Amino acid sequence: MDEREEFYRSVLNQRIKDKQASILVCGGGSFDKTVLESAGYTNVVISNLDERMTGDEYAPFGWKYENAESLSFDNESFDYVVIHAAVHHASSPHKVLTEMYRVALKGVLVIESRDSFVMRLFEKLKFVQTYEHAAVFYNDCRYGGVNNTDIPNYIYRWSERDVEKTINVYAPYADHNFFYSYSTAFPCTPDLEKKGIIKYVFLKLAKPFYWLFVKLFPSQQNLFCFYIEKPLLPDALFPWLIFNDGKIAFNREWASEKYKTQNPLSPTDLSQ
Repeated sequence: MDEREEFYRSVLNQRIKDKQASILVCGGGSFDKTVLESAGYTNVVISNLDERMTGDEYAPFGWKYENAESLSFDNESFDYVVIHAAVHHASSPHKVLTEMYRVALKGVLVIESRDSFVMRLFEKLKFVQTYEHAAVFYNDCRYGGVNNTDIPNYIYRWSERDVEKTINVYAPYADHNFFYSYSTAFPCTPDLEKKGIIKYVFLKLAKPFYWLFVKLFPSQQNLFCFYIEKPLLPDALFPWLIFNDGKIAFNREWASEKYKTQNPLSPTDLSQ
């Protein structure tokens, strides 16, 4: 079992305890099927933008042709929504995350690359890709890029702050619980390049120093999982909100106790 597969299975088992929970996998493929099936999950639908698929490839799981930026499912259709190394293939990665949040009832689990100091350094040294042309090349130069086209996608790497801002902007109703996990997968790009042997050897020699560094700073690793636990509404609403006639509304009574009756500021000052 390689590091990526082990990490994927580990965070699934840690965050999704119920093996019968309904799970939607966005941007999924055979790797996702292997990991979820071997981990014992049974109620899974794998979705992607690959027109070559028939669905038989993912049996006994279900399959659906879906654009993760605009999922066809109703709100809270699945207990959990999962994505592994596919958000960065979207033209609007933040939209993918908010769509996953919308469709999930309990939580969202994402594995991506982290926007760390080490990864930015690796990008500059070309140890890792900035635009994912290798994926397109190894998909017959027709697929594997942005939105599964032949145009290599920019690899959007996430930080914890990116995640929290995206979700809190989309769902500003309650505090969210965010959970982060980190691991390492050895960069594969140098080994794929015809002239990548020097970079490959350098990375191999640097590995002991890297392990010491990430022992001290674990978030500098290149495998990054974030799990977003959806708050239970209406119980978890912020105090300045109330649930009224089936809708979330502003709590006038709370605001009247907090703020002066007359506003001494101009409207443009209030956001400062």
